[in-house]
Amino acid sequence: MAVQPAARTGTWPHRLAFLAAPVAGALVLGAGPAGVISGPAALTLGVGVVAFFATVMLVRTALAIHHRDGTFAACRGAGFIGMGALATGVTTAVLVAGPPGRGWYAVAGIGAAATLFVLGTMMLPGAASTVAIRLRRAFDGLGLGVALGFAAYLTTPMEYVGLPALIGILLASAGMSVVTVIVLRARRQRPAALRCGGGALLVLQGLCTAANLILADLDGRLVAMVGLPIVAGLGLAAEGGSRRTRAESATPREPDQYLSGYPLLAVPAGIGVVAALYHLAFLGSFNGTAVLLGISMVAVLTMRELLVVRDIRRYTGQLRVKEAHFRSLVAGATDLTLVLDDKLTVRWQSPAAARLFGLADAEVIGRTFLELIHPDDVPGAQAGLEALLAGEHDEGPPALLNARIRDGHGMWRDTESTVADQRSVPEVAALVVHVRDVGERRHLERTLHRLSYTDQLTGLANRRALMRDLLEHRRRAGQHGTLLVIDLHGLAEINDSRGRETGDAVLIEVGRRIRSLLAEGDVAARLGGDEFAVLTADGAVLAYALATRIVTLLIEPYQLPGTIVELHTSVGLAELTGGADSEEVLRHADLARSRARQLGRDRVEWYDTDIELQLHRRMDLERELLGAADRGELDLVFQPVVALRDERPVGVEALLRWRHPKMGTVLPAELLPIARAVGCAAELDEWVLDAACRHLAGWTAGGSDFWLSVNVGPRELLTARFPERVAEILDRHELEPERLVVEVQETWVAEDVPAIVASLAALRKLGVRAALDDFGAGQASLSHLRRLPVDMIKLDQVLVNTPPEPGIGPAVIDVVVSLGRRLGLETVAKGLETAEQIERARQAGCLYGQGFGLARPAPAERMEAYLDSHRG
Repeated sequence: MAVQPAARTGTWPHRLAFLAAPVAGALVLGAGPAGVISGPAALTLGVGVVAFFATVMLVRTALAIHHRDGTFAACRGAGFIGMGALATGVTTAVLVAGPPGRGWYAVAGIGAAATLFVLGTMMLPGAASTVAIRLRRAFDGLGLGVALGFAAYLTTPMEYVGLPALIGILLASAGMSVVTVIVLRARRQRPAALRCGGGALLVLQGLCTAANLILADLDGRLVAMVGLPIVAGLGLAAEGGSRRTRAESATPREPDQYLSGYPLLAVPAGIGVVAALYHLAFLGSFNGTAVLLGISMVAVLTMRELLVVRDIRRYTGQLRVKEAHFRSLVAGATDLTLVLDDKLTVRWQSPAAARLFGLADAEVIGRTFLELIHPDDVPGAQAGLEALLAGEHDEGPPALLNARIRDGHGMWRDTESTVADQRSVPEVAALVVHVRDVGERRHLERTLHRLSYTDQLTGLANRRALMRDLLEHRRRAGQHGTLLVIDLHGLAEINDSRGRETGDAVLIEVGRRIRSLLAEGDVAARLGGDEFAVLTADGAVLAYALATRIVTLLIEPYQLPGTIVELHTSVGLAELTGGADSEEVLRHADLARSRARQLGRDRVEWYDTDIELQLHRRMDLERELLGAADRGELDLVFQPVVALRDERPVGVEALLRWRHPKMGTVLPAELLPIARAVGCAAELDEWVLDAACRHLAGWTAGGSDFWLSVNVGPRELLTARFPERVAEILDRHELEPERLVVEVQETWVAEDVPAIVASLAALRKLGVRAALDDFGAGQASLSHLRRLPVDMIKLDQVLVNTPPEPGIGPAVIDVVVSLGRRLGLETVAKGLETAEQIERARQAGCLYGQGFGLARPAPAERMEAYLDSHRG
């Protein structure tokens, strides 16, 4: 289990105990040379006290850590080191006691202490994590120990050393060597391992020395001084082994290669060879003991070599499996892998090159990577690779290169390459390039980009593309241009009556017609629904001409399979230099389009600053019109209709006025389109009819033949209950039906001729007369005149103001009056403002006239006074 260091156990008193116990033991040992007690007794007491203290502390620490419910890692090594300390104290006591065969007791004690210290050191946190690693450590140290013992035996006169002493020296040497190797290779907890291992070395060295002195009967007072290394070693071992360690969740892999460069096998072999040569050169032949030690050294080295061979085979097998995995991954990868040297020359390519790009090794290996790239992409790729070679990507992600690479079939493929600098890795020492074919992704990106900027129905640019092009157009230095916004009228009716498929077909044809009129560089776009736009570089004059051509082309009938439909349009224009940004330019053009729609169909309007004022006025009027009648803001003025023969008034026309408290008087030319837009035209017509009839009934002048005319819109006229409401109003005000004339504008007749004929016929049954207003302003007037049940026609001002051309024939007004007379219709000439116009209408045969030249419109009170003076 991996561990990390923690605080030592206990408080300051406990920490001082690790220093106080060795000091106390040293003081006891000093009593021997001082003559207070004998040297062996001082050795026994001093070592025994410290050994007992170390044993208690280490075993207590091991048990405490083991029972902490996983909070700390179990440290069995501390317990083994504690048992080694106990074995040291017991061995010292046995040596001093001097029982028979104490030499073999000493051998057993040194062997037990060495074994326990080795086991304890191995089990310290960070020393060795597996049994195999511990076994290798043991053989490394054992080989070194046997070699040192072998060398010591061969180079030292052994006639004064007995067999037990020799075995004890060998056991101590082996234990010290194993502990040294373990401590040197410990990675984690190195300070604690060094103290613990150093203490074990001092203990074994001191114990072996003390044993040899006592066994040689050199146990005087100075023998107690040999216990000082033992006491110091026990104190270090107790302090290092008592460190608690916290457990970690993850166990890192044991670094088997750590300190692998140490010549642990060469050192023992070299020591043994040098010692053997020295012995042969100076001391003569080998005895049995030397041969036995040599065989032991060779056996240990052989076992360690067998372990090395086993490790090499295992590592070789692992490398073989990893290489097979690598080859399978590289061969089946969807990326091409290249290995480049410092000069960017390809040294290796993965097997996927032939499968993915059709590139053989002969076509790639030996060439530079830049030779494989499209010439246009070489500068960018070269800059990225040079930056990588210069070390600019050391701490960042791998360099990313986008370039086209020629495949084995001669085609350029869009690729994306990641380049990793592996020159610092000794096994690679190159640049590794992973090349991925991104052609399909790039094609998809281009397709999505095109779709995101294209209207899917018409194929024109969409709003986003228009704003992008508009922004780019405005960024060009000194670039002028015009934006046109086009609105279609009637598309909703086509969708409702003929289906959306027909509506979509109309939109496609509209897009085709607009595109056919544009010059190169102009942009046609569909903003959405029935709104289109055109961005042109033309100035004001050419842009207005283009808008006019667009209107003319779009109002032509659309011949679709099984049907023919018609549309109307409004176009607004705005100069690009007139707005602060693209959104404002579009808003200006849209305001101009809204104004064009307000003024009528098939119109083109330029944006100017007055348009916003007019639009705000229009919105205010639309908002307030619905409650105007209830607030008493509606009013009527009356304009007389005069008989041209004697200039006596024969009737009046009721004209609507809106007396707005803030915006002044609103005339019918502005009021009626607003009423139709908000849907209250029928209510206004009914209010005008009722108010006019009320005034007519209240006038005493005029007589029973004096009539009143009111204008009625087509929606009101075509309602089923209109004749009934007219009859109710006449009955309410007790008026004869013949005194009411309902005027219908000639321009509205073409909308639904049969329905208008039926409605006028129903009014004629009541006795109400009908008049066709603005006759001559429409295009199909004469064709409908015979069918319409009207009693009167009111000639448009254009007919009255058009004089006859010399040599051509009679004037148009003469022809129209003659036609009306043949049909039995009374004619009224409108817009008479001058005496010349009055005389021309009289000569043409018009019975009645109406205009400022005869009488101006006046409120009801003044009109009654006018009638009193002129009718009498």
